[in-house]
Amino acid sequence: MAPGSRPAGTLLLLLPLLLAVPAAGGGCAAEGGPLEPFDALYASGVEAFYGGDFAGAARCLERALRSRRELRAARLRCRRRCRAQVRLAEPGPGPGGDLRFFGSVLRRAGCVRRCEEPRLGAVSRHRAAEEVRSDFQRRVPYSYLQRAYIQLNRLEEAANAAHTFFMANPEHMEIQQDLENYKTTSGKVSLVDQEARPHMEDYSAGVRHYDKEEYELAIELLERALQGYYSEDEDCQIMCEGPQKFEEHEYLDYKAGLYEAIADHYMQVLACKHDCVRELATRSGRISPIENFLPLHYDYLQFAYYRVGDYVKALECARSYLLFHPDDEDVLENAGYYEGLLEGTVDPATIKPRKEARTLLRRHKLESHLLQVAAAGLGYAYTEPNYWNRYGARQDEHSVPSSISSEPEDGPRLSLTKKPMPKPDRELKEGGPLLYSDVKFVYNSQQLNGTQRVLLDNVISEEQCRELHRVASGIMLAGDGYRGKTSPHTPNERFEGATVLKALKYGYEGRVPLQSARLFYDISEKARRIVQSYFLLNSTLYFSYTHLVCRTALSGQQERRNDLSHPIHADNCLLDPEANECWKEPPAYTFRDYSALLYMNADFEGGEFIFTEMDAKTVTASIKPKCGRMISFSSGGENPHGVKAVTKGQRCAVALWFTLDPLYRELERIQADEVIAMLDQEHLGPSEMNINPKDEL
Repeated sequence: MAPGSRPAGTLLLLLPLLLAVPAAGGGCAAEGGPLEPFDALYASGVEAFYGGDFAGAARCLERALRSRRELRAARLRCRRRCRAQVRLAEPGPGPGGDLRFFGSVLRRAGCVRRCEEPRLGAVSRHRAAEEVRSDFQRRVPYSYLQRAYIQLNRLEEAANAAHTFFMANPEHMEIQQDLENYKTTSGKVSLVDQEARPHMEDYSAGVRHYDKEEYELAIELLERALQGYYSEDEDCQIMCEGPQKFEEHEYLDYKAGLYEAIADHYMQVLACKHDCVRELATRSGRISPIENFLPLHYDYLQFAYYRVGDYVKALECARSYLLFHPDDEDVLENAGYYEGLLEGTVDPATIKPRKEARTLLRRHKLESHLLQVAAAGLGYAYTEPNYWNRYGARQDEHSVPSSISSEPEDGPRLSLTKKPMPKPDRELKEGGPLLYSDVKFVYNSQQLNGTQRVLLDNVISEEQCRELHRVASGIMLAGDGYRGKTSPHTPNERFEGATVLKALKYGYEGRVPLQSARLFYDISEKARRIVQSYFLLNSTLYFSYTHLVCRTALSGQQERRNDLSHPIHADNCLLDPEANECWKEPPAYTFRDYSALLYMNADFEGGEFIFTEMDAKTVTASIKPKCGRMISFSSGGENPHGVKAVTKGQRCAVALWFTLDPLYRELERIQADEVIAMLDQEHLGPSEMNINPKDEL
């Protein structure tokens, strides 16, 4: 959420907290005494922000973030201390044998309470609402902080706050643009993620060095990432021992017996602990984890150690990886090769998988067993996820260590190959017929330096472009499709749009020529046919969304522009350039499969369509729009794209998104089909353009 307008829902949610907070210190209570609840400080910060007290807002929001960190640290410290001081006793035999066990439970609970209360106060003070916890997880306070810092002219802090928010919200285009502005105006290139998770930062840095064949640096960082991972895993396990929600029960009406109540709570704790491997592999703000995250550390390390000549560590890491994937042929082959290198110097049988990996996997399997027993015997709904998916859903070009030659070093050259990519949902093909004799093929995927891309010309004629442009001027609405935001992607351009149904409605009402309105419908159907045919799809391609759009450069705002007309993004996943990932999860339109843009004019400056690598910086292809030109491509992370700034004039196009899933057909398109059927019954006929192929190629 970017705090551009006052969010009534958020303030209503925080209102009880605002009423309970003293008005001292710009809405924040004076420091001292028990830790102030982070949700109350957050509420005060938001209220101060919308009241124009930006210094107070920054102070309260900073304290809210600090309070949340201190709350977690205090709970970890106390629970860890009480674990060490009060060991849980084993139940004894006979009547009263369970008293020893429950006595130790009570003593540990008392220990935790005595440890926490001096710093935290009453436990109930720190039970924030789910919506507030979600805001912190999505780093929303940093969005407010960025705006407050700007008002206070604290630009370096604003840049770091914006970067911190963006790392959890890579789809947020306004923040993306703010970051580019910071880099240009202040020359600040190195930004700080104030909520960075060290084990993930070290892992990403280690992989980057690995890709550059800087193996010693890669080893140092990946080993540090593993240490951080296991430390975070322990913390995650401890934090799961906090309060749990009884999802199927209202607490006051809860009538379960002693053992049912214990089982209910413990199984939720256990499920939380079991899911720590997913939590530690998931980047902030994301839902999906990095697939195969923990095993990949050992996979990278086994080859890196080999390349620096440490064959003992190489074999140790290979065997650690094989704990998770015992049938991985590539790493089995590598392990055999390392054993051969060690013959005569070290007994390979003495080299075992790492202890921490064995311990974690043993615990994880036991947790899984208990959860499945509970599901069968106590009526819990539980399905075991695949935590160690070997190939995951990676679509990028990260090199992953795998097989090496078993020849000696003075023999054939050792090779490093990539593990196979996951099989896509469909077989990727291209080169099918274009269906219409006047359509001209220009470039294919290879010529456009990518995957599933095609550039075509003469999809519509000059006359049709002019007619469509006249229709656009009569039906487009500023901010259409973006909740009325006239400049949703950049403040330097005005955005206007219209849908097919709106065009037909205006035509039927006589507000624009009906034949011209129908032209929009007909050319979009022609584009759909071409895309389905060219990419050789063996199932029907449906419209997901159809939008006639124009971007107009605003006069007086074009000097020294350094932004994009439409920032780099992917159409069915959330592009995360820092992680080199594209997360196929909401709010992305995950059901989109193919996209197309059909251009209507060329009489403007700038506005080139560009493809990039997943870093959102390296341009792989640039396309200058002109009448009748169409670019089409698959909608996933393999095709990040954007639009360069329109610096003069107006750029218009028909934007089309398609899906192979009929459940996600465009509702307005279905309604438009009904309008067309009605018009045909009234003998109004199609537009001058025949959408049926004249000469199928």
